[in-house]
Amino acid sequence: MVKIDNDFTQAVLKDEDKYEGKDVDANVAADEALPKGAQIDWVCTHGATHWSVSTKIDATVDGKPMSFFLKEYRDVNAKAMVKAEYESTAALHEMAPNNVPKAWAYGSFASDPDRFFYLQNFCDMSDELPDVDEFVAVLAKIHQKKSPTGKFGFHITTFQGNIPNHNEWCDTWEEYFSRSLRSMIDLERKIHGSDQEMDELSSEILTKVVPRLLRPLETGGNRIEPVLLHGDMWHGNVSVDNETDEPILYDAGSFYGHNEYEANPWRATRYRFNRTHLRAYHKLMPVSEPAEDHDDRNALYALCLAAGSKQRLPENSRRAIEGMRRLVAKFPDGYDGYAAGKEMKRKRESEEFI
Repeated sequence: MVKIDNDFTQAVLKDEDKYEGKDVDANVAADEALPKGAQIDWVCTHGATHWSVSTKIDATVDGKPMSFFLKEYRDVNAKAMVKAEYESTAALHEMAPNNVPKAWAYGSFASDPDRFFYLQNFCDMSDELPDVDEFVAVLAKIHQKKSPTGKFGFHITTFQGNIPNHNEWCDTWEEYFSRSLRSMIDLERKIHGSDQEMDELSSEILTKVVPRLLRPLETGGNRIEPVLLHGDMWHGNVSVDNETDEPILYDAGSFYGHNEYEANPWRATRYRFNRTHLRAYHKLMPVSEPAEDHDDRNALYALCLAAGSKQRLPENSRRAIEGMRRLVAKFPDGYDGYAAGKEMKRKRESEEFI
């Protein structure tokens, strides 16, 4: 059952932002943005988020009709956000050209250099979710792309919604994830103030639970490769192309990380992806070792989403704290306790063999 948060508010396109006509900013109409020789036929505002306004541009290119999707970001980080969406979408499109729109351009408006846009192909999409198996097959295809540096991160800052992913390259997944989670927690504290229980739980999560669940992925003979992620894979960022009936993914905040992280939103009851999707995905992509930690890793990854979403949905605070309590109670001894237990088991098995 999907549960909608009481604090959720739908973004609304304001009357002052609505437009219909043929006027397009010079930087958008330039050959460096739209395909060379494109003739503008019609321009109409299409929708809005809490930090952007989108517009559909109908054009004629080489005698054929073609439509484009223009997004104007309205956020303090707008300049970085348009570049982030361009780079993320371009990377995903390279791996799944039938399932990710082609990114065309990003930049500032000629009419106002302090306003910024991102331009991609327009996709006519339904409100339906794609078939489970078709959707996870696209994800598995994208996850075949390995990090060009062999490290975790991305070459620029990307965004989950309007929250930045700090993507400086890291040698280990534990380091990258710890930094991301700490950043989310710090942002929550900055906005809502300090909370004693949250502070105590956060410390235990970062010093004990994260090492306990993530360090075994890359020690003891185990290894994970950083692969390309969409980065914000909830059901609001995927649909079905009405022309091809194939899944379409968009609004990415990509980075190279542990492939299992992609499923972190699927745990929340407010989202329409669930364990059915997770099981289908792992038929194509095996669970990382130690496999017995898989569900707890997923719960840990979900904390990043809960902490980040808390900025917009305060009800998530309760879910985040409940998740933290469970993980802290389950792993009080952290990685040191895990390593000691493994060594004790090794010695016992060695003695039995002798």
